[in-house]
Amino acid sequence: MRVNAEFDERTLVRFEESEWVPSPMQGVERKMLDRIGDEVARATTIVRFAPGSAFSPHTHDGGEEYLVLDGTFQDEDGDFPIGSYVRNPPTSSHTPAAQDGATILVKLHQFDKADRTQVQIDSRSAAWIAVQDGVEVLPLHEDARETVSMEHWDAGTSRTIDASGGLEILVIEGHLTEGNDTLNRWDWLRLPVGSRLKATAGAAGARVWIKTGHLRHVSDRAQ
Repeated sequence: MRVNAEFDERTLVRFEESEWVPSPMQGVERKMLDRIGDEVARATTIVRFAPGSAFSPHTHDGGEEYLVLDGTFQDEDGDFPIGSYVRNPPTSSHTPAAQDGATILVKLHQFDKADRTQVQIDSRSAAWIAVQDGVEVLPLHEDARETVSMEHWDAGTSRTIDASGGLEILVIEGHLTEGNDTLNRWDWLRLPVGSRLKATAGAAGARVWIKTGHLRHVSDRAQ
């Protein structure tokens, strides 16, 4: 299966215009943002867990990264409420569930195979950093391959971000404009290597999740 697998193209997926697709596990549905592979895949996905649903125990051969968009996600390490960011590196394992339901953005099989860094951050209690008027940043992860953060932009604030290594942005709250497009809640945009993001927050501001640099490492085979 290949979904939005042309990594040298600008790609926009609107949450409200895409369909939920059932997963093999009862009560778990997903919206595929990009994907190369079948059930074991290099994938970026919005996943919705119905209350009481769960996945079988599994090991992350290629790593797992997720952001909780709604509800509370759970595994052996505890509860991860809305706003939680987690990286489970290659060789880690868990049994995920959502007793009361949850929606997450999840990225699979996109880690360096040697990465063993686990990250668990609650964005509601972490320290945000002011980087320009109207912009606060919460660093989530940085290594030689990529930089991951959350940002809060005040209403009407314009932001320019280097995307020379590629970029993904997901609108968590509010909305923003980029070029001729308006991105609303849970809309996802991917810009190819050699790009630059120029965006402006809407009247209610915007909170976004951003990853940069990583598309340099997408293999020729994946493209």
